Order: sequence, then C-alpha cells, then structure tokens
Amino acid sequence: MRTDNFKKELEKIRDQIIKDSKKNLASQGKTGQLYESIEATPVKQTKDSLSFQIKMEDYGKFVDKGVKGKDPSKVKGGDKAIRGQQAPNSPYKFGSGNMRGTFDDFAKSVGDWAKRRNFRLRDEKGRFVRGTYETIGKIIAGNIYNRGLKPSLFFTKAFEKAQETTTNKLEKALKIDAENMIETTTSK
Repeated sequence: MRTDNFKKELEKIRDQIIKDSKKNLASQGKTGQLYESIEATPVKQTKDSLSFQIKMEDYGKFVDKGVKGKDPSKVKGGDKAIRGQQAPNSPYKFGSGNMRGTFDDFAKSVGDWAKRRNFRLRDEKGRFVRGTYETIGKIIAGNIYNRGLKPSLFFTKAFEKAQETTTNKLEKALKIDAENMIETTTSK
C-alpha cells in the first residue's frame, strides 16, 4: 500500500517534535551542545510499518526526566542552599547507573561551565571570596550529586503535545492514501 500522505504527515510530526523540544530548551536558556544535537532520522518504511528516531546527546534523557540525588541531607551551602530531592519521580538516580566517568570528571566539567558563566564564590555578606573554579566545580557538583537535577521535560512536553494533536491528522492522511489506492486499483 502506498503511504505517501501518511509518511508526509509523520515527517511533519517528527519535525514539530524537534522544533518544540528545541524551543523548550531555549526558553530555559539551554542552547548549547544538547540543543544542537537534537535531530531525527528519515522516516523509514518497512513491510509492516513506518518509523523514525529522534536522537540527541546521551545526557538529554537526564535533562528531560531529571535525576534523583544520592543524599539530599548532605547539601552544603548554608541557609541559601536549595535542599530536598529535585526529581523524586525520576527513573534515574546519581550513583546507581553505569555512566562512565568519575566525580572528579563531573566536578571539572561543572567548574569549566562555571568559568564560562563567570560564577564567583561569595561570603555571607555577598562579597567575592578567593576560590578557584575547581573549588566552585566541586561545591556545585557535590550539591547536584546529592540533591539531583530537576526535570526540564523539554522532550516529554513536545512529544505529548504531538500525541494530542496528531491522531486526526494521521487518520486523514491514511484515509487519503487508501482512497488513492482504491482509485488506482479500480481505474486499471
């Protein structure tokens, strides 16, 4: 069966999910490597189905669903520190997976991020204090490790929006394809 219209509609849905995912990331100020990595494969037709994949950096699933912290009671930073579990419903948890890397690697990447953003340490009175970006990285990484990462749902929301709005469009496209097939068969 020819599925040209159905395939075109799937391509529109795929492209809209990518567009909405990137828009959701951008609205959260996240336009870096993850944003740039979101892409899709062409719609592939097999004997029984049509399919496509949306690909992104591996850590995109953690940004989307969040990550449970190891132990929120160990958060440092005084009265202003954000405490508590940031992603209590996340399927991911720090310290339980098989992701490569060490805490020092994580702390270094957080320190590099802090340097790019020009973060500085301050005392209780708000004055800048001495401290390297390595120190800042370890403090922030330790707090992230213990309290977790809050879910952004950048992809989940885009996907759910597409699910809500696509059923009728796909049905119409399939109906047109079926009608075209019937017309072609009967006119021969």
